[in-house]
Amino acid sequence: MNIHTTYDFIITGTGAAGLMVAYRMSLDSYFEGKKILLIDRDNKTSNDRTWCYWEKGTGEWDFLLAKTWENIYFGSKNYSGLISLGGYKYKMLRSSDFYSFVYKILRQNPQFEFVTDDVVNISETNNGVMIETKYNQYHAKKVFNSILDTSIIASQNKFPYLKQHFVGWFVKAVSPVFKENQATFMDFKIHQKGNTRFMYVLPTSPYEALIEYTLFSEKLLKIEEYEEEIKLYLTNLGVSDYKITEKEQGNIPMTSYPFEKNNSLNLMQIGSAGGWTKASTGYTFAKIAKNTKALIEYIKYHDDFRKFYCKNRYWYFDLIFLDVLHRNNELGSVVFSSIFKDNDIKDVFMFLDEKGSWFDDAKIMFKTKPSLQFVISAILNLPKMFKK
Repeated sequence: MNIHTTYDFIITGTGAAGLMVAYRMSLDSYFEGKKILLIDRDNKTSNDRTWCYWEKGTGEWDFLLAKTWENIYFGSKNYSGLISLGGYKYKMLRSSDFYSFVYKILRQNPQFEFVTDDVVNISETNNGVMIETKYNQYHAKKVFNSILDTSIIASQNKFPYLKQHFVGWFVKAVSPVFKENQATFMDFKIHQKGNTRFMYVLPTSPYEALIEYTLFSEKLLKIEEYEEEIKLYLTNLGVSDYKITEKEQGNIPMTSYPFEKNNSLNLMQIGSAGGWTKASTGYTFAKIAKNTKALIEYIKYHDDFRKFYCKNRYWYFDLIFLDVLHRNNELGSVVFSSIFKDNDIKDVFMFLDEKGSWFDDAKIMFKTKPSLQFVISAILNLPKMFKK
């Protein structure tokens, strides 16, 4: 096993977070001349996931988008309706398009190097961080790690931990059966079976759509269970003659566990490994885009990675939300119905984007039903907000 030359920066994991950090470095003159290594077990080429986010106006990644919608459908026993996004757009980005674009940029820049290998250990040294892979060792002054070790969350019980797990089919129907101008954001009109379960539909044409069966729960299902529910849902939509063109599946952590405690002087956890997944929704891409911009600016003026993160009220709100669903997982349909029924969609998106006012945010939190559950959770979890 050889110890390779020291790099200025090493990025472990080349998903959205790792690649976006590298991409932003490639655009900034501050990083000119720096040696940067990216390590991942896989070469990212396939469409292994689909990212969606809402945004007003023109955005940074619009040129890569597969589809946008100005209306979303929400369905449940308590409330159903087509919701105009009021200036926002719901945007869909295929990971394969993102990977292809970013890799093309980075491979044209000789300061970036790539290694395909398994990371087996990350350890501090006197002057940086050592990365041990299956076949070699690499040293860097600073390391960004986006490889999530879920055992860290699973082995603790101070913070609720749910999984957003799903299986999705890209289907192509023989007849025009999909409403391509509206995305089904959440459809709870399916059997809940004691959990928070919903269907998510992203139509890209009258003939084509991504159909995902999604749960917010503790335990995963067998693949066959997800797929049987997708088949049933398609049947209920009247879609009988179709072809599956692609499949995807995912398991996204939903937790307010303080990942920033795993940062050190020279090592920073990023992406889901850094708690960059929005804990109450599982959305990650928009938060990665925001945090990587802030991180690049932080590096220019600060040397200590332990001071990058600052806990705010949204961390607390997410904790309350997750605690309610963790203790009463069957309440998901009631909770989300209340949010979309009783609030203006602009206020909801401002809240989810962590840009709302104290008043509007508190109104959403404590109007959400069942109110008593949220009040109890807020009181029980308040000490965690102020604990370092």
